[in-house]
Amino acid sequence: MKISSQKNQGILCIILAGFFFALMTFFVRISGELPTMQKAFFRNAVAAVFAVSMLARSEDGFKIKKTSWQALFMRCACGTAGLVCNFYAIDRLNIADANILNKMSPFFAIIASYFILKEKANKVEWLCVAVAFTGALFVVKPSFQMEFIYAVIGLLGGLGAGIAYTYVRKLGKQGERGPVIVMCFSVFSCLVTFPFLLFQFQPMSGRQLLALLLAGTCAAGGQLSITAAYTKAPAKEISVYDYTQVLFAALLGFLFFGQIPDWISVCGYVLIIGSAVFKWAYVNHGSPEKTS
Repeated sequence: MKISSQKNQGILCIILAGFFFALMTFFVRISGELPTMQKAFFRNAVAAVFAVSMLARSEDGFKIKKTSWQALFMRCACGTAGLVCNFYAIDRLNIADANILNKMSPFFAIIASYFILKEKANKVEWLCVAVAFTGALFVVKPSFQMEFIYAVIGLLGGLGAGIAYTYVRKLGKQGERGPVIVMCFSVFSCLVTFPFLLFQFQPMSGRQLLALLLAGTCAAGGQLSITAAYTKAPAKEISVYDYTQVLFAALLGFLFFGQIPDWISVCGYVLIIGSAVFKWAYVNHGSPEKTS
């Protein structure tokens, strides 16, 4: 009963994280025509405040393991690049499309894990990757139009996130603390985007500033929720529920922007989410390690 309760709490936390991250994309979108780097800075500044506050109250403070620096840098660099690409796509695509392209990150992580962690995927997992990338093609819709370029940038956001998550896993194996990883990423992103903020800063209305602060607050809530989720239950058992973010984003896009994904994008959603669900079911119920 206790294990089941822990798993249910994990599922609830990861669905809550999906809701927070969908709200983050919504607030980024309604903040208006501001430079992408300006939006990224304010999003990360709020998260940095949350992370620094948590570490300041912790027993070990801001102590970082000596073996973590290289992986931390790669997590921060790839995560920042992925975030900027994601924000750029959010402003130019249907927000459900931008979210589903960002959710290609678990499949990119399978590829990255092969090179970074030497973790070999089996044939079924590679098949899921192939199906997911086929779905991404439906969403990207290769063409000579600008929407194609925006979608490719959104997909690159998923690539950056996937590599970043792989380094998060590596750091977790090395025993680095979660708040340290969040703080380093948030502060690093602020430092990278700050020069752009200085030279490209556009004055903001009170409404725009509030929207960006809410985006940062929702991002922090999403990070805290997803961290809590993975402390309650193994990723292989609950990660599929992270795709509820796409549903929340689609609902927000429809209610506030009148956005309705076309049937080609919907086919892509089905392939990507379907491959994720199949992989989850295979790992939990059908893999040889599970059934032996």
